Amino acid sequence: MTHWLKDKVIIVTGSGAGVGKEIALEAARQGARVVVNDLGVSMDGAGGSAGPAQQTVDQICAAGGEAIANTDSVADWSAAQRIVQQALDVYGRVDGLVNNAGNLRDVIFHKMQEEDFDAVVKVHLKGCFNMARAVAPHFKGQETGAIVHMTSTSGLIGNVGQANYAAAKMGIIGLSKSIALDMERFGVRSNCIAPFAFTRMVSSIPTDTPEGLARTQVNQRMEVAKIAPFTCALLTDRARDVTGQIFGVRNNEIYLFSQPRPIRTAHRGDGWTVDTCLEVALPMLKPSFFPLDKSRDVFTWDPV
Repeated sequence: MTHWLKDKVIIVTGSGAGVGKEIALEAARQGARVVVNDLGVSMDGAGGSAGPAQQTVDQICAAGGEAIANTDSVADWSAAQRIVQQALDVYGRVDGLVNNAGNLRDVIFHKMQEEDFDAVVKVHLKGCFNMARAVAPHFKGQETGAIVHMTSTSGLIGNVGQANYAAAKMGIIGLSKSIALDMERFGVRSNCIAPFAFTRMVSSIPTDTPEGLARTQVNQRMEVAKIAPFTCALLTDRARDVTGQIFGVRNNEIYLFSQPRPIRTAHRGDGWTVDTCLEVALPMLKPSFFPLDKSRDVFTWDPV
């Protein structure tokens, strides 16, 4: 068996459970030394425990791998610096980062409070920035490094009751592309994955309606461990030319998502007025409008 991440040091945030844990386990199986970061909080960010991170570390070590636990918060600039410094102190370098840590505060938009919005953006978007910025100087200095950020179809396509989460996840798309552009000259790459998996976040979908129950039954088929191989592949040297992309992984399916580009043009040589915008431009563009899709409207087939 080829160990594609042999001797590399990989930080995986939010790796005490779910998708992050499986990525940490797979990275270790591939020969990486893993920094397992997890606050051990509830889904909304409350509480905190070293237990989940240490459990992942114990599992890695029991299988013959190398790992250390970290319980700092990615949402805090100084704490993110400490996570990276711990990797440097213990292992002497850092080669890859998986930005997986997250939380949820789902609520319909007209009822969403400022704190609901800020709490989610702070962990998902600011957390991704904090961690990527913390590793960036080290990646630049060694002229190599890979970052994988977890995005979501809640942002790419849409979901009800997740304005905060969707905004953060779309922000991550822009952040990742900017990192890829700014750091390409240094051999540093940055990509996004939209993971489909049945985790405690997905399990929060209400099941008190026939539709909710049906969605949960489909979601339960999406195995958490299926996200890990492709994530780890993006961290390898063989993927050194893959950067600035948006992928999706759902069970045995791997997707490449499109990125926004102009699809229709309306031109008027003498300029536009409000009248002509309403009478000409909008009717011209309307056939190419996107419907108000939700993620499940686009992914209409069951996981395979």
